[in-house]
Amino acid sequence: MDLQELRVEIDSVDRQIVDLFEKRMEIASQVADYKIANGKKVFDKEREEQKIKAVRDMASSDFNKVGVEELFSHLMSMSRKLQYQKLTSAGTAGNLPFIPIDSIDKANSRVCYQGAEGSYSEAAMKKFFGDKVNCFHVDTFRDAMSVLEEGSADYAVLPIENSTAGIVSEIYDLLTEYEHYIIGEEIIPIRHCLMGVPGASLSDIKTVYSHPQSLMQSARFLSDHSDIKQISMKNNAFAAKKVAEDKDKTQAAIASSYAAEIYGLDIIEEGINQADSNSTRFIIVTNQKVFLKNAGKISLCMEIPHEAGSLYHMMSHFIYNGLNMTKIESRPIEDRNFEYRFFIDFEGNFQDSAVKNALRGLREEAKMLKILGNY
Repeated sequence: MDLQELRVEIDSVDRQIVDLFEKRMEIASQVADYKIANGKKVFDKEREEQKIKAVRDMASSDFNKVGVEELFSHLMSMSRKLQYQKLTSAGTAGNLPFIPIDSIDKANSRVCYQGAEGSYSEAAMKKFFGDKVNCFHVDTFRDAMSVLEEGSADYAVLPIENSTAGIVSEIYDLLTEYEHYIIGEEIIPIRHCLMGVPGASLSDIKTVYSHPQSLMQSARFLSDHSDIKQISMKNNAFAAKKVAEDKDKTQAAIASSYAAEIYGLDIIEEGINQADSNSTRFIIVTNQKVFLKNAGKISLCMEIPHEAGSLYHMMSHFIYNGLNMTKIESRPIEDRNFEYRFFIDFEGNFQDSAVKNALRGLREEAKMLKILGNY
């Protein structure tokens, strides 16, 4: 047979495959009807494992066995998604345990932020809540989560990622530990300044203090002045405050120009971060399960089976429901070597049927799923 004849045969087989696929999905639809009527779960892991083994054994070669396993994994995944859609259409998907609200009562809210006066966290808070916000600051990210838990604050403002240095990993870990939820975000441009006591010059500086991320964001400048010792602080504003209190000409801080103004320091060098477009994303966190009705982004974290293809099958819930995933990060799971928890951002609102479909599928198929917020 020549190539054209072979292609005609493939076309004929493909037509049969499509017909059989549609027939299979029609039967899957009937299975969904039965499960809706009898209150049964869509995902039956044991049944699927038995099915995969059976069809794999039907194949004639090792290569085909692997291919058949992959093919039927996809077929069953698509069947589940069809069933999830039917469950949602039938009104059995259930409501998510989040209450929609029209707006945040910013005027009567008490807000905490990590750091001190002059920090970027304070700037993000004031941009989101306004200059007259009722606020206080705490020393650590954990402290911020704790005051939310005990009810001393209604909201906390926390940095979660920087466009140059990447994620603030501690925040991701704390979001899984505490029952708090993201209700908003604010992005602040970052322009770091090297500052010292009045009269200090660059040649005087022997030690620089700042947050580890700020030191990282200023790495190019600091590498050009490798004789300057770098010391990490919990917050940029704490660094500026220390330099102001110590009154030592050999010390400098990396922080914002606002921090220099607050603590009476001179700016020695301005804009020392290497990326002109550098910015930090801050999240607004609350201990209430609420979301704004016009919210357009959802964040979640999940743990998945430690098996080949697990992440791919989880991601297919976004693809099949037409949802745009905007971010994925992973963090190690404590006490489980080389296993990871995944953090995902995607576009959508809890009230969208596509979102309900995707979350239902993820909830049934993931080992653990926690919705971090819709904002």
